[in-house]
Amino acid sequence: MELNFQLPMSLRALLNLSEKEHVRYCSPYDIGSDGRLKRDGYLAVTETRLVIFDGEAIAETIPLKQITYLKCEPQVNNGILIVRTTETPEERLLLRFSMKHVSRMAFIAKGTLLLRDGVKKSVVSREYDKTCPICGRALGGTRECPKCSNKPSVLRKFFATWGQYRVWMLLIMLTMGVSAVLSLLSPKVQQIFIDDYLRPQKGGMTAVAAFAGIMIGITLLNIIFSVCKHWMCMSMGTRVSMDLRERMYQKIQELSLSFVQERKPGVLMNRITGDTKNIRVFMEDAFSNMFNCLITMAATMVIMFVMNWRLTLLTIVFMPIAFFASMSFRKEIHRRFHMQWHKGDRTNANLQDVLSGMRVVKSFGTEEQETQKFRSFTNDFAKIQRRNEVFWALLFPMLSFLMSMGIYVATYLGGREVLGGDMTVGQLTQFISYAGMLYGPLQWMTFLPRQITMLLTSLERIYDVLDEQPQILDHEEPVVQEVKGEVEFRNVTFGYRSYEPVLEKIDLKVKPGEMIGLVGASGTGKSTMINLIMRLYEVDDGQLLIDGVDINRLKISNYHSQIGVVLQENFLFAGTIYNNLKFAKPDATEEEIIHAAKMANAHDFIVKTPDGYNTYVGEHGYNLSGGERQRLAIARAILNRPKLLILDEATSSLDTESEYLIQKALERLTAGCTTFAIAHRLSTLKDADRLVVIDGHRIAEVGTHNELMEKQGIYYGLVTAQLQMQSLKEEGAAGA
Repeated sequence: MELNFQLPMSLRALLNLSEKEHVRYCSPYDIGSDGRLKRDGYLAVTETRLVIFDGEAIAETIPLKQITYLKCEPQVNNGILIVRTTETPEERLLLRFSMKHVSRMAFIAKGTLLLRDGVKKSVVSREYDKTCPICGRALGGTRECPKCSNKPSVLRKFFATWGQYRVWMLLIMLTMGVSAVLSLLSPKVQQIFIDDYLRPQKGGMTAVAAFAGIMIGITLLNIIFSVCKHWMCMSMGTRVSMDLRERMYQKIQELSLSFVQERKPGVLMNRITGDTKNIRVFMEDAFSNMFNCLITMAATMVIMFVMNWRLTLLTIVFMPIAFFASMSFRKEIHRRFHMQWHKGDRTNANLQDVLSGMRVVKSFGTEEQETQKFRSFTNDFAKIQRRNEVFWALLFPMLSFLMSMGIYVATYLGGREVLGGDMTVGQLTQFISYAGMLYGPLQWMTFLPRQITMLLTSLERIYDVLDEQPQILDHEEPVVQEVKGEVEFRNVTFGYRSYEPVLEKIDLKVKPGEMIGLVGASGTGKSTMINLIMRLYEVDDGQLLIDGVDINRLKISNYHSQIGVVLQENFLFAGTIYNNLKFAKPDATEEEIIHAAKMANAHDFIVKTPDGYNTYVGEHGYNLSGGERQRLAIARAILNRPKLLILDEATSSLDTESEYLIQKALERLTAGCTTFAIAHRLSTLKDADRLVVIDGHRIAEVGTHNELMEKQGIYYGLVTAQLQMQSLKEEGAAGA
């Protein structure tokens, strides 16, 4: 996200910057003090002051040393910037802006406070703009604006991947050249036959047979080289498409979890399959003919100029008209197809959501509602497809008619020259054939803007993924070490959105082998803490240390291989029980897998299934019960004997008997293993070494179960409320 917009020169002059002063942060704001939208407001921050521009004047200047508090707060459909200073200790409204600037202003507020404290390091935003900073258009799922993006750079990236196909390209160019030469040879043979043999009636049937044989030979050779050309282009298109598909899949695996969660699965699937398919189609349909047409047109025009330059000029007068008419619609074509792709993404995303949640749809009986919803998406998609096809169906005949006029002109004027004795019949036939060869490819090339637009749109969407940089990266010199289990939070602050912190100033030190129970109401940050420990996200401020080493310095793959995780939402891959258990440790032996299953109380139900460990679990494991899926997830987590164990509602889906057995298994497992556990039933955490109560995004209480109960604070209230709820349930069951 851009945090330092270019300040207009007129406003920059008003700043009167000194030699050592620079604009460190700059952002427009778009809501005035009267609550109306505006376009000429700017906030600028230098090393010494914060300046607000209203139109062409400075509305306010605040020295940074006077700022005691500066924060961006989201409101309903807008955001505000709140400030306190040494001269005005009470909070006051500084700016108001639309939601598209909220994240930006939050980062700028943070950077401003760092500058106030003498920290010169600039704040960098890992988020991206939802609208184009240049034209203000909404970005439909791409990082770059389709209107303002640098098209040549996208094509350069695409063609740069062709290095491994140099031999294929050379062969394709060779076949294109031979095919073009054979095409150009046919009219010359016809001219010689007509002028030298047919009109003088020379050679008889022998000449006719020879001419027919030569034309058949040229045609057969042309067909052979055309087939070879199309086959090579098809093969190359398939390989390029496959390479891009594999690169995109690998890139998505490397990207941070936040990137995937910000996009619907259906949208990403459409980019991996649909957009790469468009690349293949372009290579097969357009690329195979494009250079052949260019070679043929260039050579044809040279020959026509040599034959009769005056007639050639009159013949090609319609070419620039058709060309400029075609180019004038280029942006409109691009806009139409980009919108069509966006509607297609929405349709695919909705389809993927419904298919994944079909059990919920059927449970609530909303089949008709979802059908209507999907029909609405498909109708929108069909409407824009229909509009685009009608638009193209009208444009193409108009361009074709313009270009056909050149052939009619050549026929009329050439006929006059034949009657006047300036051309022979054979030369006129040859010239008209070349004119057809000139305008034929040109008519085909009127389709090229559409095909190139489809290519560019798909490439923009593909490279939007490929150019994305992971937020979680290995350190330049990563540390590889065996995890012992000491975890320390040092003044950690984190938020999934920059303006909404989930955890603030968290300080906690956990000893190796200690079991920590995380307690608190929903949304207080319990799962966020374990997400940070798993390094699915990086802290915004402070440090998270593992065995005294900053977690950002640990080698990601090595660290993750030493963690065991059982999340609240269990996910099993479509496959066998054996393969799902082996996922955590690919080199695990059968004995290790069976041992892990027994520890998780899963072995007994596995051996009772028809195929035992080779039983197919179905999509998301839906062939198994919730408790069975939970036990498999636990077995998978403990397979590699982790030193750091994460349990997020690990026993939530188990019946009382299974929960008891699993609790006993976990007691054996957690011995000597640092464990972070979240549980809905607080009774399951009473034996934890320490309970950490999170409230208001901060750690409110820390202690054992007995210590916190004696304190009668937040934890005491949670336990009391849960006991009362359980008592009401028992009374209700007894009354029934």
